[in-house]
This record gives sequence, C-alpha cells and structure tokens, in this order.
Amino acid sequence: MLNEANTCRKYVLPKLKDWEESSQHPHLFTEQYAIDAGRILTTGGRTRRRRKKFADYLLCYTRDFPLAVVEAKRQHKSPQDGLAQAKTYAELLGLKFAYSTNGAGIVEFDYTTGLMTQMNSFPSPQELWARWRRSEGLSDEIAENLLTPFDLTGGKIPRYYQRIAINRAVQAILVGRERSLLTMATGTGKTTVAFQICQKLWTMRWNTTGEYRRPKILFLADRNILVDDPMLKDFSAFDEDVLHKIQGEVVKSREIYFAIYQAIAKDKNRPGLYRQYSPGFFDLIVVDECHRGSSRDESNWREILEYFHPAYQLGLTATPLRDDNVDTYRYFKQPLYTYSLKDGIGDGFLAPYKVHRVSTTYDALGWRPSPDDLDRYGRTIPDEEYQTGDFDRSVALKARTSAIARHITSFLKKTNRFAKTIVFCVDEEHVLEMVEALNNLNADLVQQHPDYVCRITSAAGDVGKEQLYKFKDVLTRSPVIAVTSKLLSTGVDIPTCKNVVLVRVIKSMTDFKQIIGRGTRVYEDDGKLSFTILDYTTSTRLFADPAFDAEPTRIEIEAIDDVGETVDGSEEVIEPEIEEIDFEDDAPTGFTGIPEEENALPRKYYFDGGQCEVIGEVVYELDPNGNQLRTFKLVDYTGEQVRTLYRSTFEIQQRWANSEQRSEIVQQLADRGIDFEDLKAVTNQPDADPFDLLCHIAFDAPVMTCKQRAERLRRQRKDFFEQYGDDARDILEILVESYALGGVEQLALPDALKVKAVEEKYGNVREVAECFGGIDQLKQAVDQLQILLYSA
Repeated sequence: MLNEANTCRKYVLPKLKDWEESSQHPHLFTEQYAIDAGRILTTGGRTRRRRKKFADYLLCYTRDFPLAVVEAKRQHKSPQDGLAQAKTYAELLGLKFAYSTNGAGIVEFDYTTGLMTQMNSFPSPQELWARWRRSEGLSDEIAENLLTPFDLTGGKIPRYYQRIAINRAVQAILVGRERSLLTMATGTGKTTVAFQICQKLWTMRWNTTGEYRRPKILFLADRNILVDDPMLKDFSAFDEDVLHKIQGEVVKSREIYFAIYQAIAKDKNRPGLYRQYSPGFFDLIVVDECHRGSSRDESNWREILEYFHPAYQLGLTATPLRDDNVDTYRYFKQPLYTYSLKDGIGDGFLAPYKVHRVSTTYDALGWRPSPDDLDRYGRTIPDEEYQTGDFDRSVALKARTSAIARHITSFLKKTNRFAKTIVFCVDEEHVLEMVEALNNLNADLVQQHPDYVCRITSAAGDVGKEQLYKFKDVLTRSPVIAVTSKLLSTGVDIPTCKNVVLVRVIKSMTDFKQIIGRGTRVYEDDGKLSFTILDYTTSTRLFADPAFDAEPTRIEIEAIDDVGETVDGSEEVIEPEIEEIDFEDDAPTGFTGIPEEENALPRKYYFDGGQCEVIGEVVYELDPNGNQLRTFKLVDYTGEQVRTLYRSTFEIQQRWANSEQRSEIVQQLADRGIDFEDLKAVTNQPDADPFDLLCHIAFDAPVMTCKQRAERLRRQRKDFFEQYGDDARDILEILVESYALGGVEQLALPDALKVKAVEEKYGNVREVAECFGGIDQLKQAVDQLQILLYSA
C-alpha cells in the first residue's frame, strides 16, 4: 500500500508534469509550497515555532500568478478526502480552483461556478486561465498586463498575502477603480507591496491618459521617515534618475516622487508647493498611513488629494475600520484586501506578545493632595482625587514617574538591559521627566553609552532624528531606551524592539493598534520572536475589546432618490461618533507645561513630594491558539488540552505504545505550545516518563519514572526476554537500559541501535537484525517492547 509521498511520486507528479508541459510556454507548479512561517509559541518560558502550513502543490500560470492548489492523499483513500483541506488553502491563498487527488482520480472545486467535478486529469493552464478571466470579466489587454512579473532584484519574494494585495490593487487600477485601499497590519510589508504595485504599473507603462509612457507616481505620507525609508530601500530598485523627493525644488522630469504633506501643503506663508504641479500631473498617488492624513474630512491636507483628483489614489493603512478612522474608509472605499494583526501572528510573520499589567499605589488608590501641598511653582493644587488618566495631564507626580522608571529598569535587569525599549509618555514635559529618571537609574550603562536613554520627539529636532535612525538600526547597540510621546507610535520600522512601555492612557483603538505594532516585527537574526508590553495605565484592556482584531466593519453604501428608490452607484455612509484625535507629531495633550511667556505659569501642576511604589503586577500571555490574553499556568493549560484530545489514560496508553501515534501526540501538544521539558521543570519531575506526566496532569494518575517502568518490565515480563536467543536478549536489555536513562525516544529505530554498546558488540543495523531473524522480526520485537513498557 502506497503512502502519501509515494502516491505523489508515482501517480500525481506525472500528471502535473503533463500539465506543466501542455503548451509551447511551459507553466509552473511548486511542490510543498510553504504558506506561512509557522506560528510562534512562547508558552512555558520557551519560544518555538509551530509546523508550517504546506500545500502539496501550487499550480501557477506564471511564476507570480498562481491559479490552483492541489492536495494529495494515499492511493487507498477517496480522491475527495483532501478537498476540504484544498479549499481551505485555496481560500487563504485567494485562488479560484481547488483539487484533491489520490493519484488515480481527481476532484475539482471551482469557486467561479460553485461546482464540484470528478475528472481524470487536471484542466490545462490555458483552460484555468480562461475560466478565471471570464469570472473576473477582464479584457485580453488587462489580463496580459496582470501577468507583469514582480521585481525580485532586491531579494524579497512576496509572501502569499502580499501577492494577493499586489495583484488585487493592480487589477483594481487597471479596471478603472480610482480609489482603493489596502489594510495590512504593522510589520506585514506595506512598503514592499506598494513598491511591487508601482513597479508593475511602471513596467507595463500604465497611465491615466492611455499614452505610451511611464506613469508619474507620488508616494505621500506625513513623516519624513515614512518616505525616506521606502525611497532608500524598496524603491531603490529603480534607477536614481527615476526618483525624486519633493522638498522645495520643483522638478517635473522624474517618474516616481516622494513627499510629506508638510513640505507641499499650504501654510500662512506659502500657497502650497503642490500647486506647482498640474492637477493631472500624477497618474497614481500612494498614501501611506492614510488614516493619519489627508483622507480625514477636516484635515488641512485633504485638499491635496482633492486637487490631484484625476490621479488614481491608493491608501495604505494598518487599522481596520473603527469609529476614529471612518473618514479613511469613506474616502478610499472598502479595502481590496485585509491582513490583520491576528492573521500575521497566526502565520508566524509577526511576533506574539506578553503583557505585564503593573499598578502603582497612586494608580490603584488614586492620589489626593493634602491641604498644605504646594506644587513646584508654589501653587496650591486643587483638592480633587486624581486617577491614572489625570497623571501627567493635569498633575505630574514625580514619585510616580520615579516608581515606574525603577520598575522598567528592574525589568530590563531581569531580562536584557540591551533589549530595545520604547516608552510612551503623555507629552513633551512627561518625556523629559522620564528621561531624567531612567538616565539616573541606569547611570552605570550611561557612562559607557551616553545615549543609552534617549528622547525621540519632534521637539528634539535634528538630534532626536539622529537618535531615531540609530535606534531603529539593527546593527547598533545603543540607544536602548527611547522615550517618546507620539513620534514613534506609527510607521517606524524597529525590528529589534522587544519592549513596548505604556505610561500614557490610550483610548483610541487606532492609536493602540499602531503602538502595539511597534513590537510585532520578527527579527530572527537577533533572536527576536516575541515582545513584551509593560502597561502602567491598564490601556491593554483594549485587547479584550471585540473591536481589537475583529473583521473590519463594512460600510454599507447606498443612497435613495426623491421617491425613496435606491440609486445605483451613489453613496451614503452613516457615521458613528468620532473621537477627536490629534494627528500632529507630539502635539500637546491636556496641560502643556511651561508656556513661552516668561511670567505665565504652567497649566499642569508639578508635585515633587510623596511616596509611590509598584504594588501589583499581573502577567498575561496569548494562549497558543492566539485567541485571548490569559494568566497562564502551564500545568492547568496542559490538563485542559490533553482532556480535550483524549478521554482517558487508556486512550493515551493505546496510542503512546505505537511510535508513529506517539509522535502524533507529541506534535499535537507541541502545536499547542506544550513541551515536556517545560512540564518536567514546572512540576519538579525531571525523571518522569512523559506518558506518566501527561496522565498525572490530566487524569491524576500516579507518576512513574522511566527507570521504574524499566525495572517493572524486567521483573514482571521475563517471559518476553526469554523467547529470544542470547544475542537478541542482550540487545533488548541494552535498549531497555537506554530507555531507563534517556526516555522513550531511545527506542526509535534505527537510531536506537546506533549506540556504542550495540555497535561494538553486534555491528550495524543489518547485522543486529540477523540476531532476531530479520528486519521485520527486529521491528516486531521493539514494538512489543514498547507495548509492554506501557502496559497497565
């Protein structure tokens, strides 16, 4: 009977090779296509990856344009057995055709018709391409342009979700959709996607006028770093004479332009540099972090997009539709594609997080001034009970800042003092107070690295900008602790950031997701596979909000005429209430501290007395399925999972004695973040047999060590050993001793026989097998040995 691999090799591959060579221009198929990177699991104090998802085969019309997925099953199974898996992968990969085969028969599911069809061979690439084109209603010219290949000169091969985003955006533009939106979580490669979209349109010479020329493209954002990074990295694949950053000089001879709103917008002294370009100058405008800028109805920058109305406009954002960004979705319409934070963590492309929710005495109990308390400037502080939301907005408590700084320092000392850390404060004055406190608490390292603690705010000017570039550089060791207010909350790529610290209350879900996104990038070269959130304000309660990572709320687009009939193509959006958000870098929030006028006193009260300390800390982890944050106890969690999978110790026992089924159990538990070494450590049972440990945790069974099981086998089942000759019996005794010392893994063939005690006396595996009468008899003896080891 052929297994799945042999079925593929003998029956499936020949059919796919025929498919691949079915025209003058051979098409492609990829075997064992890795869909994801394997979810990162951090339970039990250890970090590991879950197994990757693999599609058996991916059928591609060209290198960059897949059409179908194929799942193969063993020959004795029905060809339909793998169809559910094939459909799951097809939907994930954005494909219209799914196939399942046992080598003899093939079952097709066609998403364009909803039909399931039995067949003997795969439809040709040309037939699948024609079917897909018909379902999309594409002309020959548009279809051919969609096949424009990716530019891989930079070495970045688009991931599956990036490919979907690129192809959907290009298709939308080619069919005439003037405004489009892509929603992709922070760290999932929006810039890479934007570059590939631009280069495909540039290569095919698409433009709004239909002339034979390259398009004029503007990449627009609200911060220099958001345009400088793309220009210097992904877009550097273009020749230098193609690119230009607009910053004063009006140049019109290039093809791809970069600008920040502030450089081209009007102000009290200038009419707006953007007006130096005609409304139809640009063919495409890509708006990065579009939720922050000109798509907002009341934004001063909105007129820029409206001025360039003939241009097609593509918005990029990391935040699904929420109350505070509804303007973005109204302007750009429904996203062409959404790839969420949850998707990225589930696929292993983004790092999971752990939350330390920390409470000081002032935050837990509130703070009320005594009648004779005066602030730093000799003023009487209003007699109120101040809570977390008031701290460093209306009253700044130096003791609280010091307590938080001490806790941050202590945490870094216990973990890694050179782990890149971002501290989010309330405003500029709060930043300055926190920098001083952290600097003095880490003076030993500041002596060696003067910028160990740094202030990165817009008010820090060029020095802050220089520190930012050093902080985000993966090759620099210092700065380590970056203290900011809003400047680092969005759009800054810091792959090595391991700690995100919240010392200001965050109410906006959009802001919260952007800030959390500072830590989600994976950087395996530095061992960064997860990150920690230190929360001193309980802002992480937003994780429990269903809106945190739900599917984007759909905007229903409908309008009616004078008699109440729906008008096709018109729009009406019912707006929820919008929370006011300041989109300027480090704009003042609440009380702004010392004003410019010399004689004016600050509007924020500064109290330098009192005592404050950390009185509570609760740690929350994502459960291994990424469903929710929870206080994590490995033993309780393991018991829950084992009881979900198996009904009794007997059921585990029946499977554990079989090496293949035992491997399946181990893998099932590993996929749930359960590791036996971790279990042995937390239960203080270093010598326990893993089988006994599982049964003890899940069903309260007694624990036996491997040595005890080996002794019981020798004592109770002498008859098993006596049925073999002297040499075979001696070999079995060696295997039992190996098990007693190293566990059941020592019984896996053929490695179990590659130990010194066996090889020196009996030779290689074939020679050992002769002592049992052959390979089959050897395997049967070792299988029976394992069954008896785990007999009740």
